[in-house]
Amino acid sequence: MKSIMRADVVVVGAGSAGSAAALLCARRGLSVLCLDRRPIEQAGARWVNGVPGWMFDWAGIGRPGVPELLSAGEPFHMFAGWGPERLVVREHDVLEVDMRQLVSRLQGEGEAAGVRFLGEVQVYRFDGKWLHTSLGAIGARFVVDASGLVGAGLLGRPGIEREHLCVAAQEVRAIREPGAARDYFASHKVPIGDTACFTGVEGGFSVLNLKVHAGTVSILTGSIPALGHRSGRRMLDDFVREQPWVGERIFGGSLAIPLRRPFERIADGKVALLGDAACQVFSAHGSGVGAGLVAARLLADALATGKGTHGYALSWQRRWGGLLAAYDLFRRFSQTVSVDELAAMFDHGFVDMATALEGLEQRMPGVDPALIAGKLRAGMRNVAIAARLAPVVARMMLVRLLYRQFPARPELVPKWSRQVRRLFGESEADPVPNSRRAFGV
Repeated sequence: MKSIMRADVVVVGAGSAGSAAALLCARRGLSVLCLDRRPIEQAGARWVNGVPGWMFDWAGIGRPGVPELLSAGEPFHMFAGWGPERLVVREHDVLEVDMRQLVSRLQGEGEAAGVRFLGEVQVYRFDGKWLHTSLGAIGARFVVDASGLVGAGLLGRPGIEREHLCVAAQEVRAIREPGAARDYFASHKVPIGDTACFTGVEGGFSVLNLKVHAGTVSILTGSIPALGHRSGRRMLDDFVREQPWVGERIFGGSLAIPLRRPFERIADGKVALLGDAACQVFSAHGSGVGAGLVAARLLADALATGKGTHGYALSWQRRWGGLLAAYDLFRRFSQTVSVDELAAMFDHGFVDMATALEGLEQRMPGVDPALIAGKLRAGMRNVAIAARLAPVVARMMLVRLLYRQFPARPELVPKWSRQVRRLFGESEADPVPNSRRAFGV
């Protein structure tokens, strides 16, 4: 078979995770081709995302500056429902990033490092040597599937049940009536410029997040429609209709986000999964941008040093997989929590500013004696919630330990995967192949 081109690494998907992987592989001396089904300038997310700054640092990617960076570190008011109960995190390292600008920067730096980007390319399959595409066959030593939730499916990815899919929407809109906007935030005692985050307003796992910046308002919504709730898209549209101070749309979008733990099998032979395609998402609040950047670095390191795709899986699962899997257990618990129970968790100290900060920054809370003592006191004040939460916390600890034991030998991964599924209370049978249909966005 005649190949139209060859590369050490072919990345399928030119969004933030795929473009970061392409850039980092090229920086390490590998030849890289990056493909996307859309025009390259339209690839990736087209809205605003919160990304912890430390994740840029860890991935070896420069932190964003203006205009890519919209804001950083302003106080974050997390409400139980519509309040008034809240927690306020006054200092944090979460950056509000215009994803259009971030993806463009990663692509530009990638091109400068030697990456070749090609848009409007359909990918069909990989036979172990040739990647079959609408351009013809492409020779590749390694193929990275960073094509998202319903993309190329080059590893025959397992299905994701609808109760583990968040439909989120985010838009930046003009403010039509500045005085009315100030009144709205004042009614919730949130200063203009701070973030107001209303949680649990459309089921246990749901959010309506608002922030004013430079004459615009950023609106982020998300929920799990399969549980009988309005989708994030509908939540956003309803909010805009109900608030006349919100003006015309400037930019934004909507997407289904996988909330489950990372797939146990993210690499096989010459193929690796990355980003949403690997379910590398911090499911407690549905953000996967930072995790994709971190995973891109681990992947580039493994391929450049001869450790291959399993070396990538080994380093990812042992170092970061357990963190995301543990928070997935907490997310599943949060889906069952009512607004009144969430308010009680705030009031009694089950969730406090320290744990809220760790969640925002996508870190695991440290083992602090004072923190543990506070949680024990909270348990004595509300035994019912403590009885429900204690086994979740115990399983979070166990799952982290299990991920640290991810097998160094690929043939042992299926056995390890069965242990993970048992800990999550799932069937040991392999999940069905994933469908490529849209998920109600």
